Amino acid sequence: MTDAAWKPRLIALDVDGTLLDPATQEISAMVRAAVRRVVEAGAQVVVSTGRSMLGTLPILDDLELISGIALCSNGAVRVDAAAREVLSVETFEPGPVLAELARRLPGAIFAAEDVGAGSLVTSRFHEHELHGPQQLASLDELVSVPVPRLIANWVDHEPAEVVEELAGIRLPGCTFTLDHYEPWVTVVPEGVTKGSALEKLRTELGIASEDTFAAGDGDNDIEMLRWAARGVAMGQAPAAVRAAAHEVTGPVAADGLASAQTRLAWRCGWRNLGCPDSGIAVSRMSTKLRENPVRSSCWWGSTTTPV
Repeated sequence: MTDAAWKPRLIALDVDGTLLDPATQEISAMVRAAVRRVVEAGAQVVVSTGRSMLGTLPILDDLELISGIALCSNGAVRVDAAAREVLSVETFEPGPVLAELARRLPGAIFAAEDVGAGSLVTSRFHEHELHGPQQLASLDELVSVPVPRLIANWVDHEPAEVVEELAGIRLPGCTFTLDHYEPWVTVVPEGVTKGSALEKLRTELGIASEDTFAAGDGDNDIEMLRWAARGVAMGQAPAAVRAAAHEVTGPVAADGLASAQTRLAWRCGWRNLGCPDSGIAVSRMSTKLRENPVRSSCWWGSTTTPV
């Protein structure tokens, strides 16, 4: 297959820092239009996020995604995007890893996900940090049942301090990722990543591995970007994330995802597909990108965006 003929059928998109700007807590109109364009072209868009199910449902509503699958909690929870119901959950025993994190990150607060209901927390998180109801609980209560996701928040510390403290270590019976916006550790079952969950979904759908596309910005997106035939890292992503991608687009503040998907649409011949404001969107996006240029290593050549 030549690049000119390539059209992805499975498109995986991270939320925070990719679809949604953490600074505004909003998805821009240009990004919504870009997502709508590829959906109308026949691609299956999979929101793939570290968020819980309760944090993901408003994103599906905002994007008007009413079919397919969403992958939550870094792939541990699979949700039916049409019915807004949980399809499957993978869990792990949180006791051993919580004990190790409490030792290494003294003063950290913890949250254990209760799928569809909220979280058990040792201390309250800010509303924008943890979606859904929070129920105060002791450490013993947090570890009393298997969970799909455990979060440690090292309050009053910087993300770089968490990275330094946990560099090179292995936590028992789990997979963990670090956040570059907050001093967070997100823990899910061993072997579970966005990439592994997407590969399972791809196989079930019968989609060829070369027909996949993904975009993300965080540590938890690295496996997803490596999984995709075309992986796009956001401009503000850390170096390790950018290194895992085929392309680096503009930052989320400059609607980098819309830029990448517009280039994808033109590359695949998906032009003006049911998006009457696309010309305005591209014009505004180009203005933003001129203000925030980044170096892109695209699959059709290296250039500086805007292209």
